[in-house]
Amino acid sequence: MTTLATGEATGSTVDPRRHGVAVRFAPAVAGYAVVVVFLLHTGTPALAVARWTAYALLAVLLPGTLVFRALRRRPHTLVEDLAMGAAVGLVLELAAWAAFTAVGAPGWLRLWPLAVVLPFAAVPRLRRHWRVRYATVAPVGWAWSLAAVVAGFAGYLHASFLAVNPVLPTDEGQAQYLDLAFQLSLAGAATHQVPLDVPQVAGEPLHYHWFGFAHLAATSLVSGVDLPTVFFRLAVPALCALAAVLVAVVGWRITGRPYAGVVAAALMFTVGEFGFENGWRQLFGTQATFIVWGSPSMTYSWVLLLPLIAALGEVVGRARGVAVPPLGRGAWVLAASFLAASTGAKASTVPVVLAALAFTAVLLLAIRRRLPRAVLAAAGLALAAQVFATAVLFAFESHGVTVDPFSGLRTYLPVDQSAGAAAVTWVAVGLAFLLSLQLRLAGVLALLRVRRWRLEAVQLFLLGGALAGPATYLLVGHPGSSNQYFTRTGFAFGVILSAWGWAELADRAALSARGRLLLGAGTAGFAVLLTAVQLDSAASTPITPAYARVLPLLCWAAALTVLALLVALCWPALVGRWPGLAGRGGLLLLTAVLVAGAPGLVMDAAAARKQPNGGAYAVVPMPASRVEAARWVNAHSDPDDVLATNVHCRTVVDGWCDARSFWLSGYAERAVLVEGWAFAPRMVGRPEGPYAPFWDAERLRANDAAFTAPTAAGLASLRDRYGVRWLVVDRTVGPESPALRTLAELRFGNAGTAVYRLR
Repeated sequence: MTTLATGEATGSTVDPRRHGVAVRFAPAVAGYAVVVVFLLHTGTPALAVARWTAYALLAVLLPGTLVFRALRRRPHTLVEDLAMGAAVGLVLELAAWAAFTAVGAPGWLRLWPLAVVLPFAAVPRLRRHWRVRYATVAPVGWAWSLAAVVAGFAGYLHASFLAVNPVLPTDEGQAQYLDLAFQLSLAGAATHQVPLDVPQVAGEPLHYHWFGFAHLAATSLVSGVDLPTVFFRLAVPALCALAAVLVAVVGWRITGRPYAGVVAAALMFTVGEFGFENGWRQLFGTQATFIVWGSPSMTYSWVLLLPLIAALGEVVGRARGVAVPPLGRGAWVLAASFLAASTGAKASTVPVVLAALAFTAVLLLAIRRRLPRAVLAAAGLALAAQVFATAVLFAFESHGVTVDPFSGLRTYLPVDQSAGAAAVTWVAVGLAFLLSLQLRLAGVLALLRVRRWRLEAVQLFLLGGALAGPATYLLVGHPGSSNQYFTRTGFAFGVILSAWGWAELADRAALSARGRLLLGAGTAGFAVLLTAVQLDSAASTPITPAYARVLPLLCWAAALTVLALLVALCWPALVGRWPGLAGRGGLLLLTAVLVAGAPGLVMDAAAARKQPNGGAYAVVPMPASRVEAARWVNAHSDPDDVLATNVHCRTVVDGWCDARSFWLSGYAERAVLVEGWAFAPRMVGRPEGPYAPFWDAERLRANDAAFTAPTAAGLASLRDRYGVRWLVVDRTVGPESPALRTLAELRFGNAGTAVYRLR
């Protein structure tokens, strides 16, 4: 029996000698080449690309793949070994980074792969993992489809991020998304510090999920590529490509269907939100299409979460009929490792995983009338990871997250409404939320229908994660909409389950090769048509009333619903004209629903090109003179040197400082005595928002006096008490006192800034 979902005989294997080496590796080479072309087109030095490639192959992929092969029971495919191995390599890299940095030797980090490579070369029992024979190879169509997903998303990143964000600003009018310099500062701190302090307030502990920034630091340390190039060019496309491949291989492993995996990858990295631009690109938080570069820690967390889902999928119970070889006992080691790395990758990961395991345990207990011990043991691991994260990494800081049900929806509701109107608006906004963020999970409903609501353990686990993400978003609130990261975490579960539902419908449809070709061509044509219509109709929507922001989405949904109903009415006639359509209406409808958000990435990229910051919610000025001064400090100072600056505010409103200035700590990669303090954990969630005053008035006075009224005693106090070695002045904010030239050594200056060294 041949199925659309597998593309091969059920339960059979594929002879790896069926395809030549060039044919088998052509999709991977093509995907890599596309990414490299986009990087080179945006000014990335070819040498930097070459160094990063060597780092990825020798310091992540090689050691990680060897360890993964030693942990899993039997091989499945080469692409799975490499993708899962890369994720394992990132976990090992994190541990190595912490060890080398803790002993004050981060420069020696490039040697860490030897700790894996040498034992695998010397120990006879481990040598067999260098060369593995695979009974199964990835179908050629699967490989090229996945390469197309990677290449397409790289194109989106080129348009929305790479092409609009220079590595270093080139003029005084450059604007930049607010968070980028802050994130760069965390990566800079991680090049020489563990655990991290808040870079903008020297010595202030950073209770935050910073593991992803440690990865960026390790990338720079090992590859020798400067950190801004890693941050603004190499890391985001690489993490996104790895995440896409992981979705595909994990989806294949869990479902047993290769094309379920690649459909899941397309749902996550090709089809966007059903937002229909119309002037509002960030409904219900921030779009996933923006998240991958606006919050690289989210993408890093997906790279760890997806193999964690694969490992826990083995623990809770494999689906019947899956021919993929089991991971074996190594699944427990993998689950524990990825849980540990996920604790500090993103704060949203472990709570959603824990909720998914709890959901699975409760339903299995209700269905089978016995305790699912393996699920409970896995939940115990997740609970221990959450306790560690809460107590050690986050020090019980809430970061502004509060229990505030439906706060993410209330912003779309008018203040004064009658009870009846309020009920209607609530329903409309709730429907818009589901359509915008959850429409790509429509395959879950198809799976429930096909399975008659009798799901297997691993399917319950995926469903639990898919529900836990948006449920947590609706339960809690955050002043910066960071609660939407829970939705993004749950999405990794949901796309696999949704693709599983699509694959089972495809199995039942049993399309011929010609039918599969027509379905693919029709799907692509429908996506292109939707995109063309939306590009032609995009327009701004007035801000008032509040619900106006969701009206375009609802109107488009209504129009497509009417179209679907018309097709349904005509369906008997269509089947009479083309009998091959009989029994395949459900598959066609589900396919159309799943790709309804196809215009999302195109619209997002088109909007991003019109804005200097790539379409992010807030910008800060990032003049070239500031960055030039910061980079000079980076080149002429020691990593442990502390800087002081006269710049604290993004803007000043009615005398209140918006303390979100991070340029110096970001580009100098050094700690600053007091820069912008708004993102310090103790300040996040304060009622005043970013305008909350600094908590240590004495430190702030001493800092500012060094520029406005310097004295020998005051500068000596900064040097001896706080470790300050450099003073960085932005003269557009305020010129330094003339007395400073007699008390400190002027080492650098340009049109807007000056750098002094304390004697």
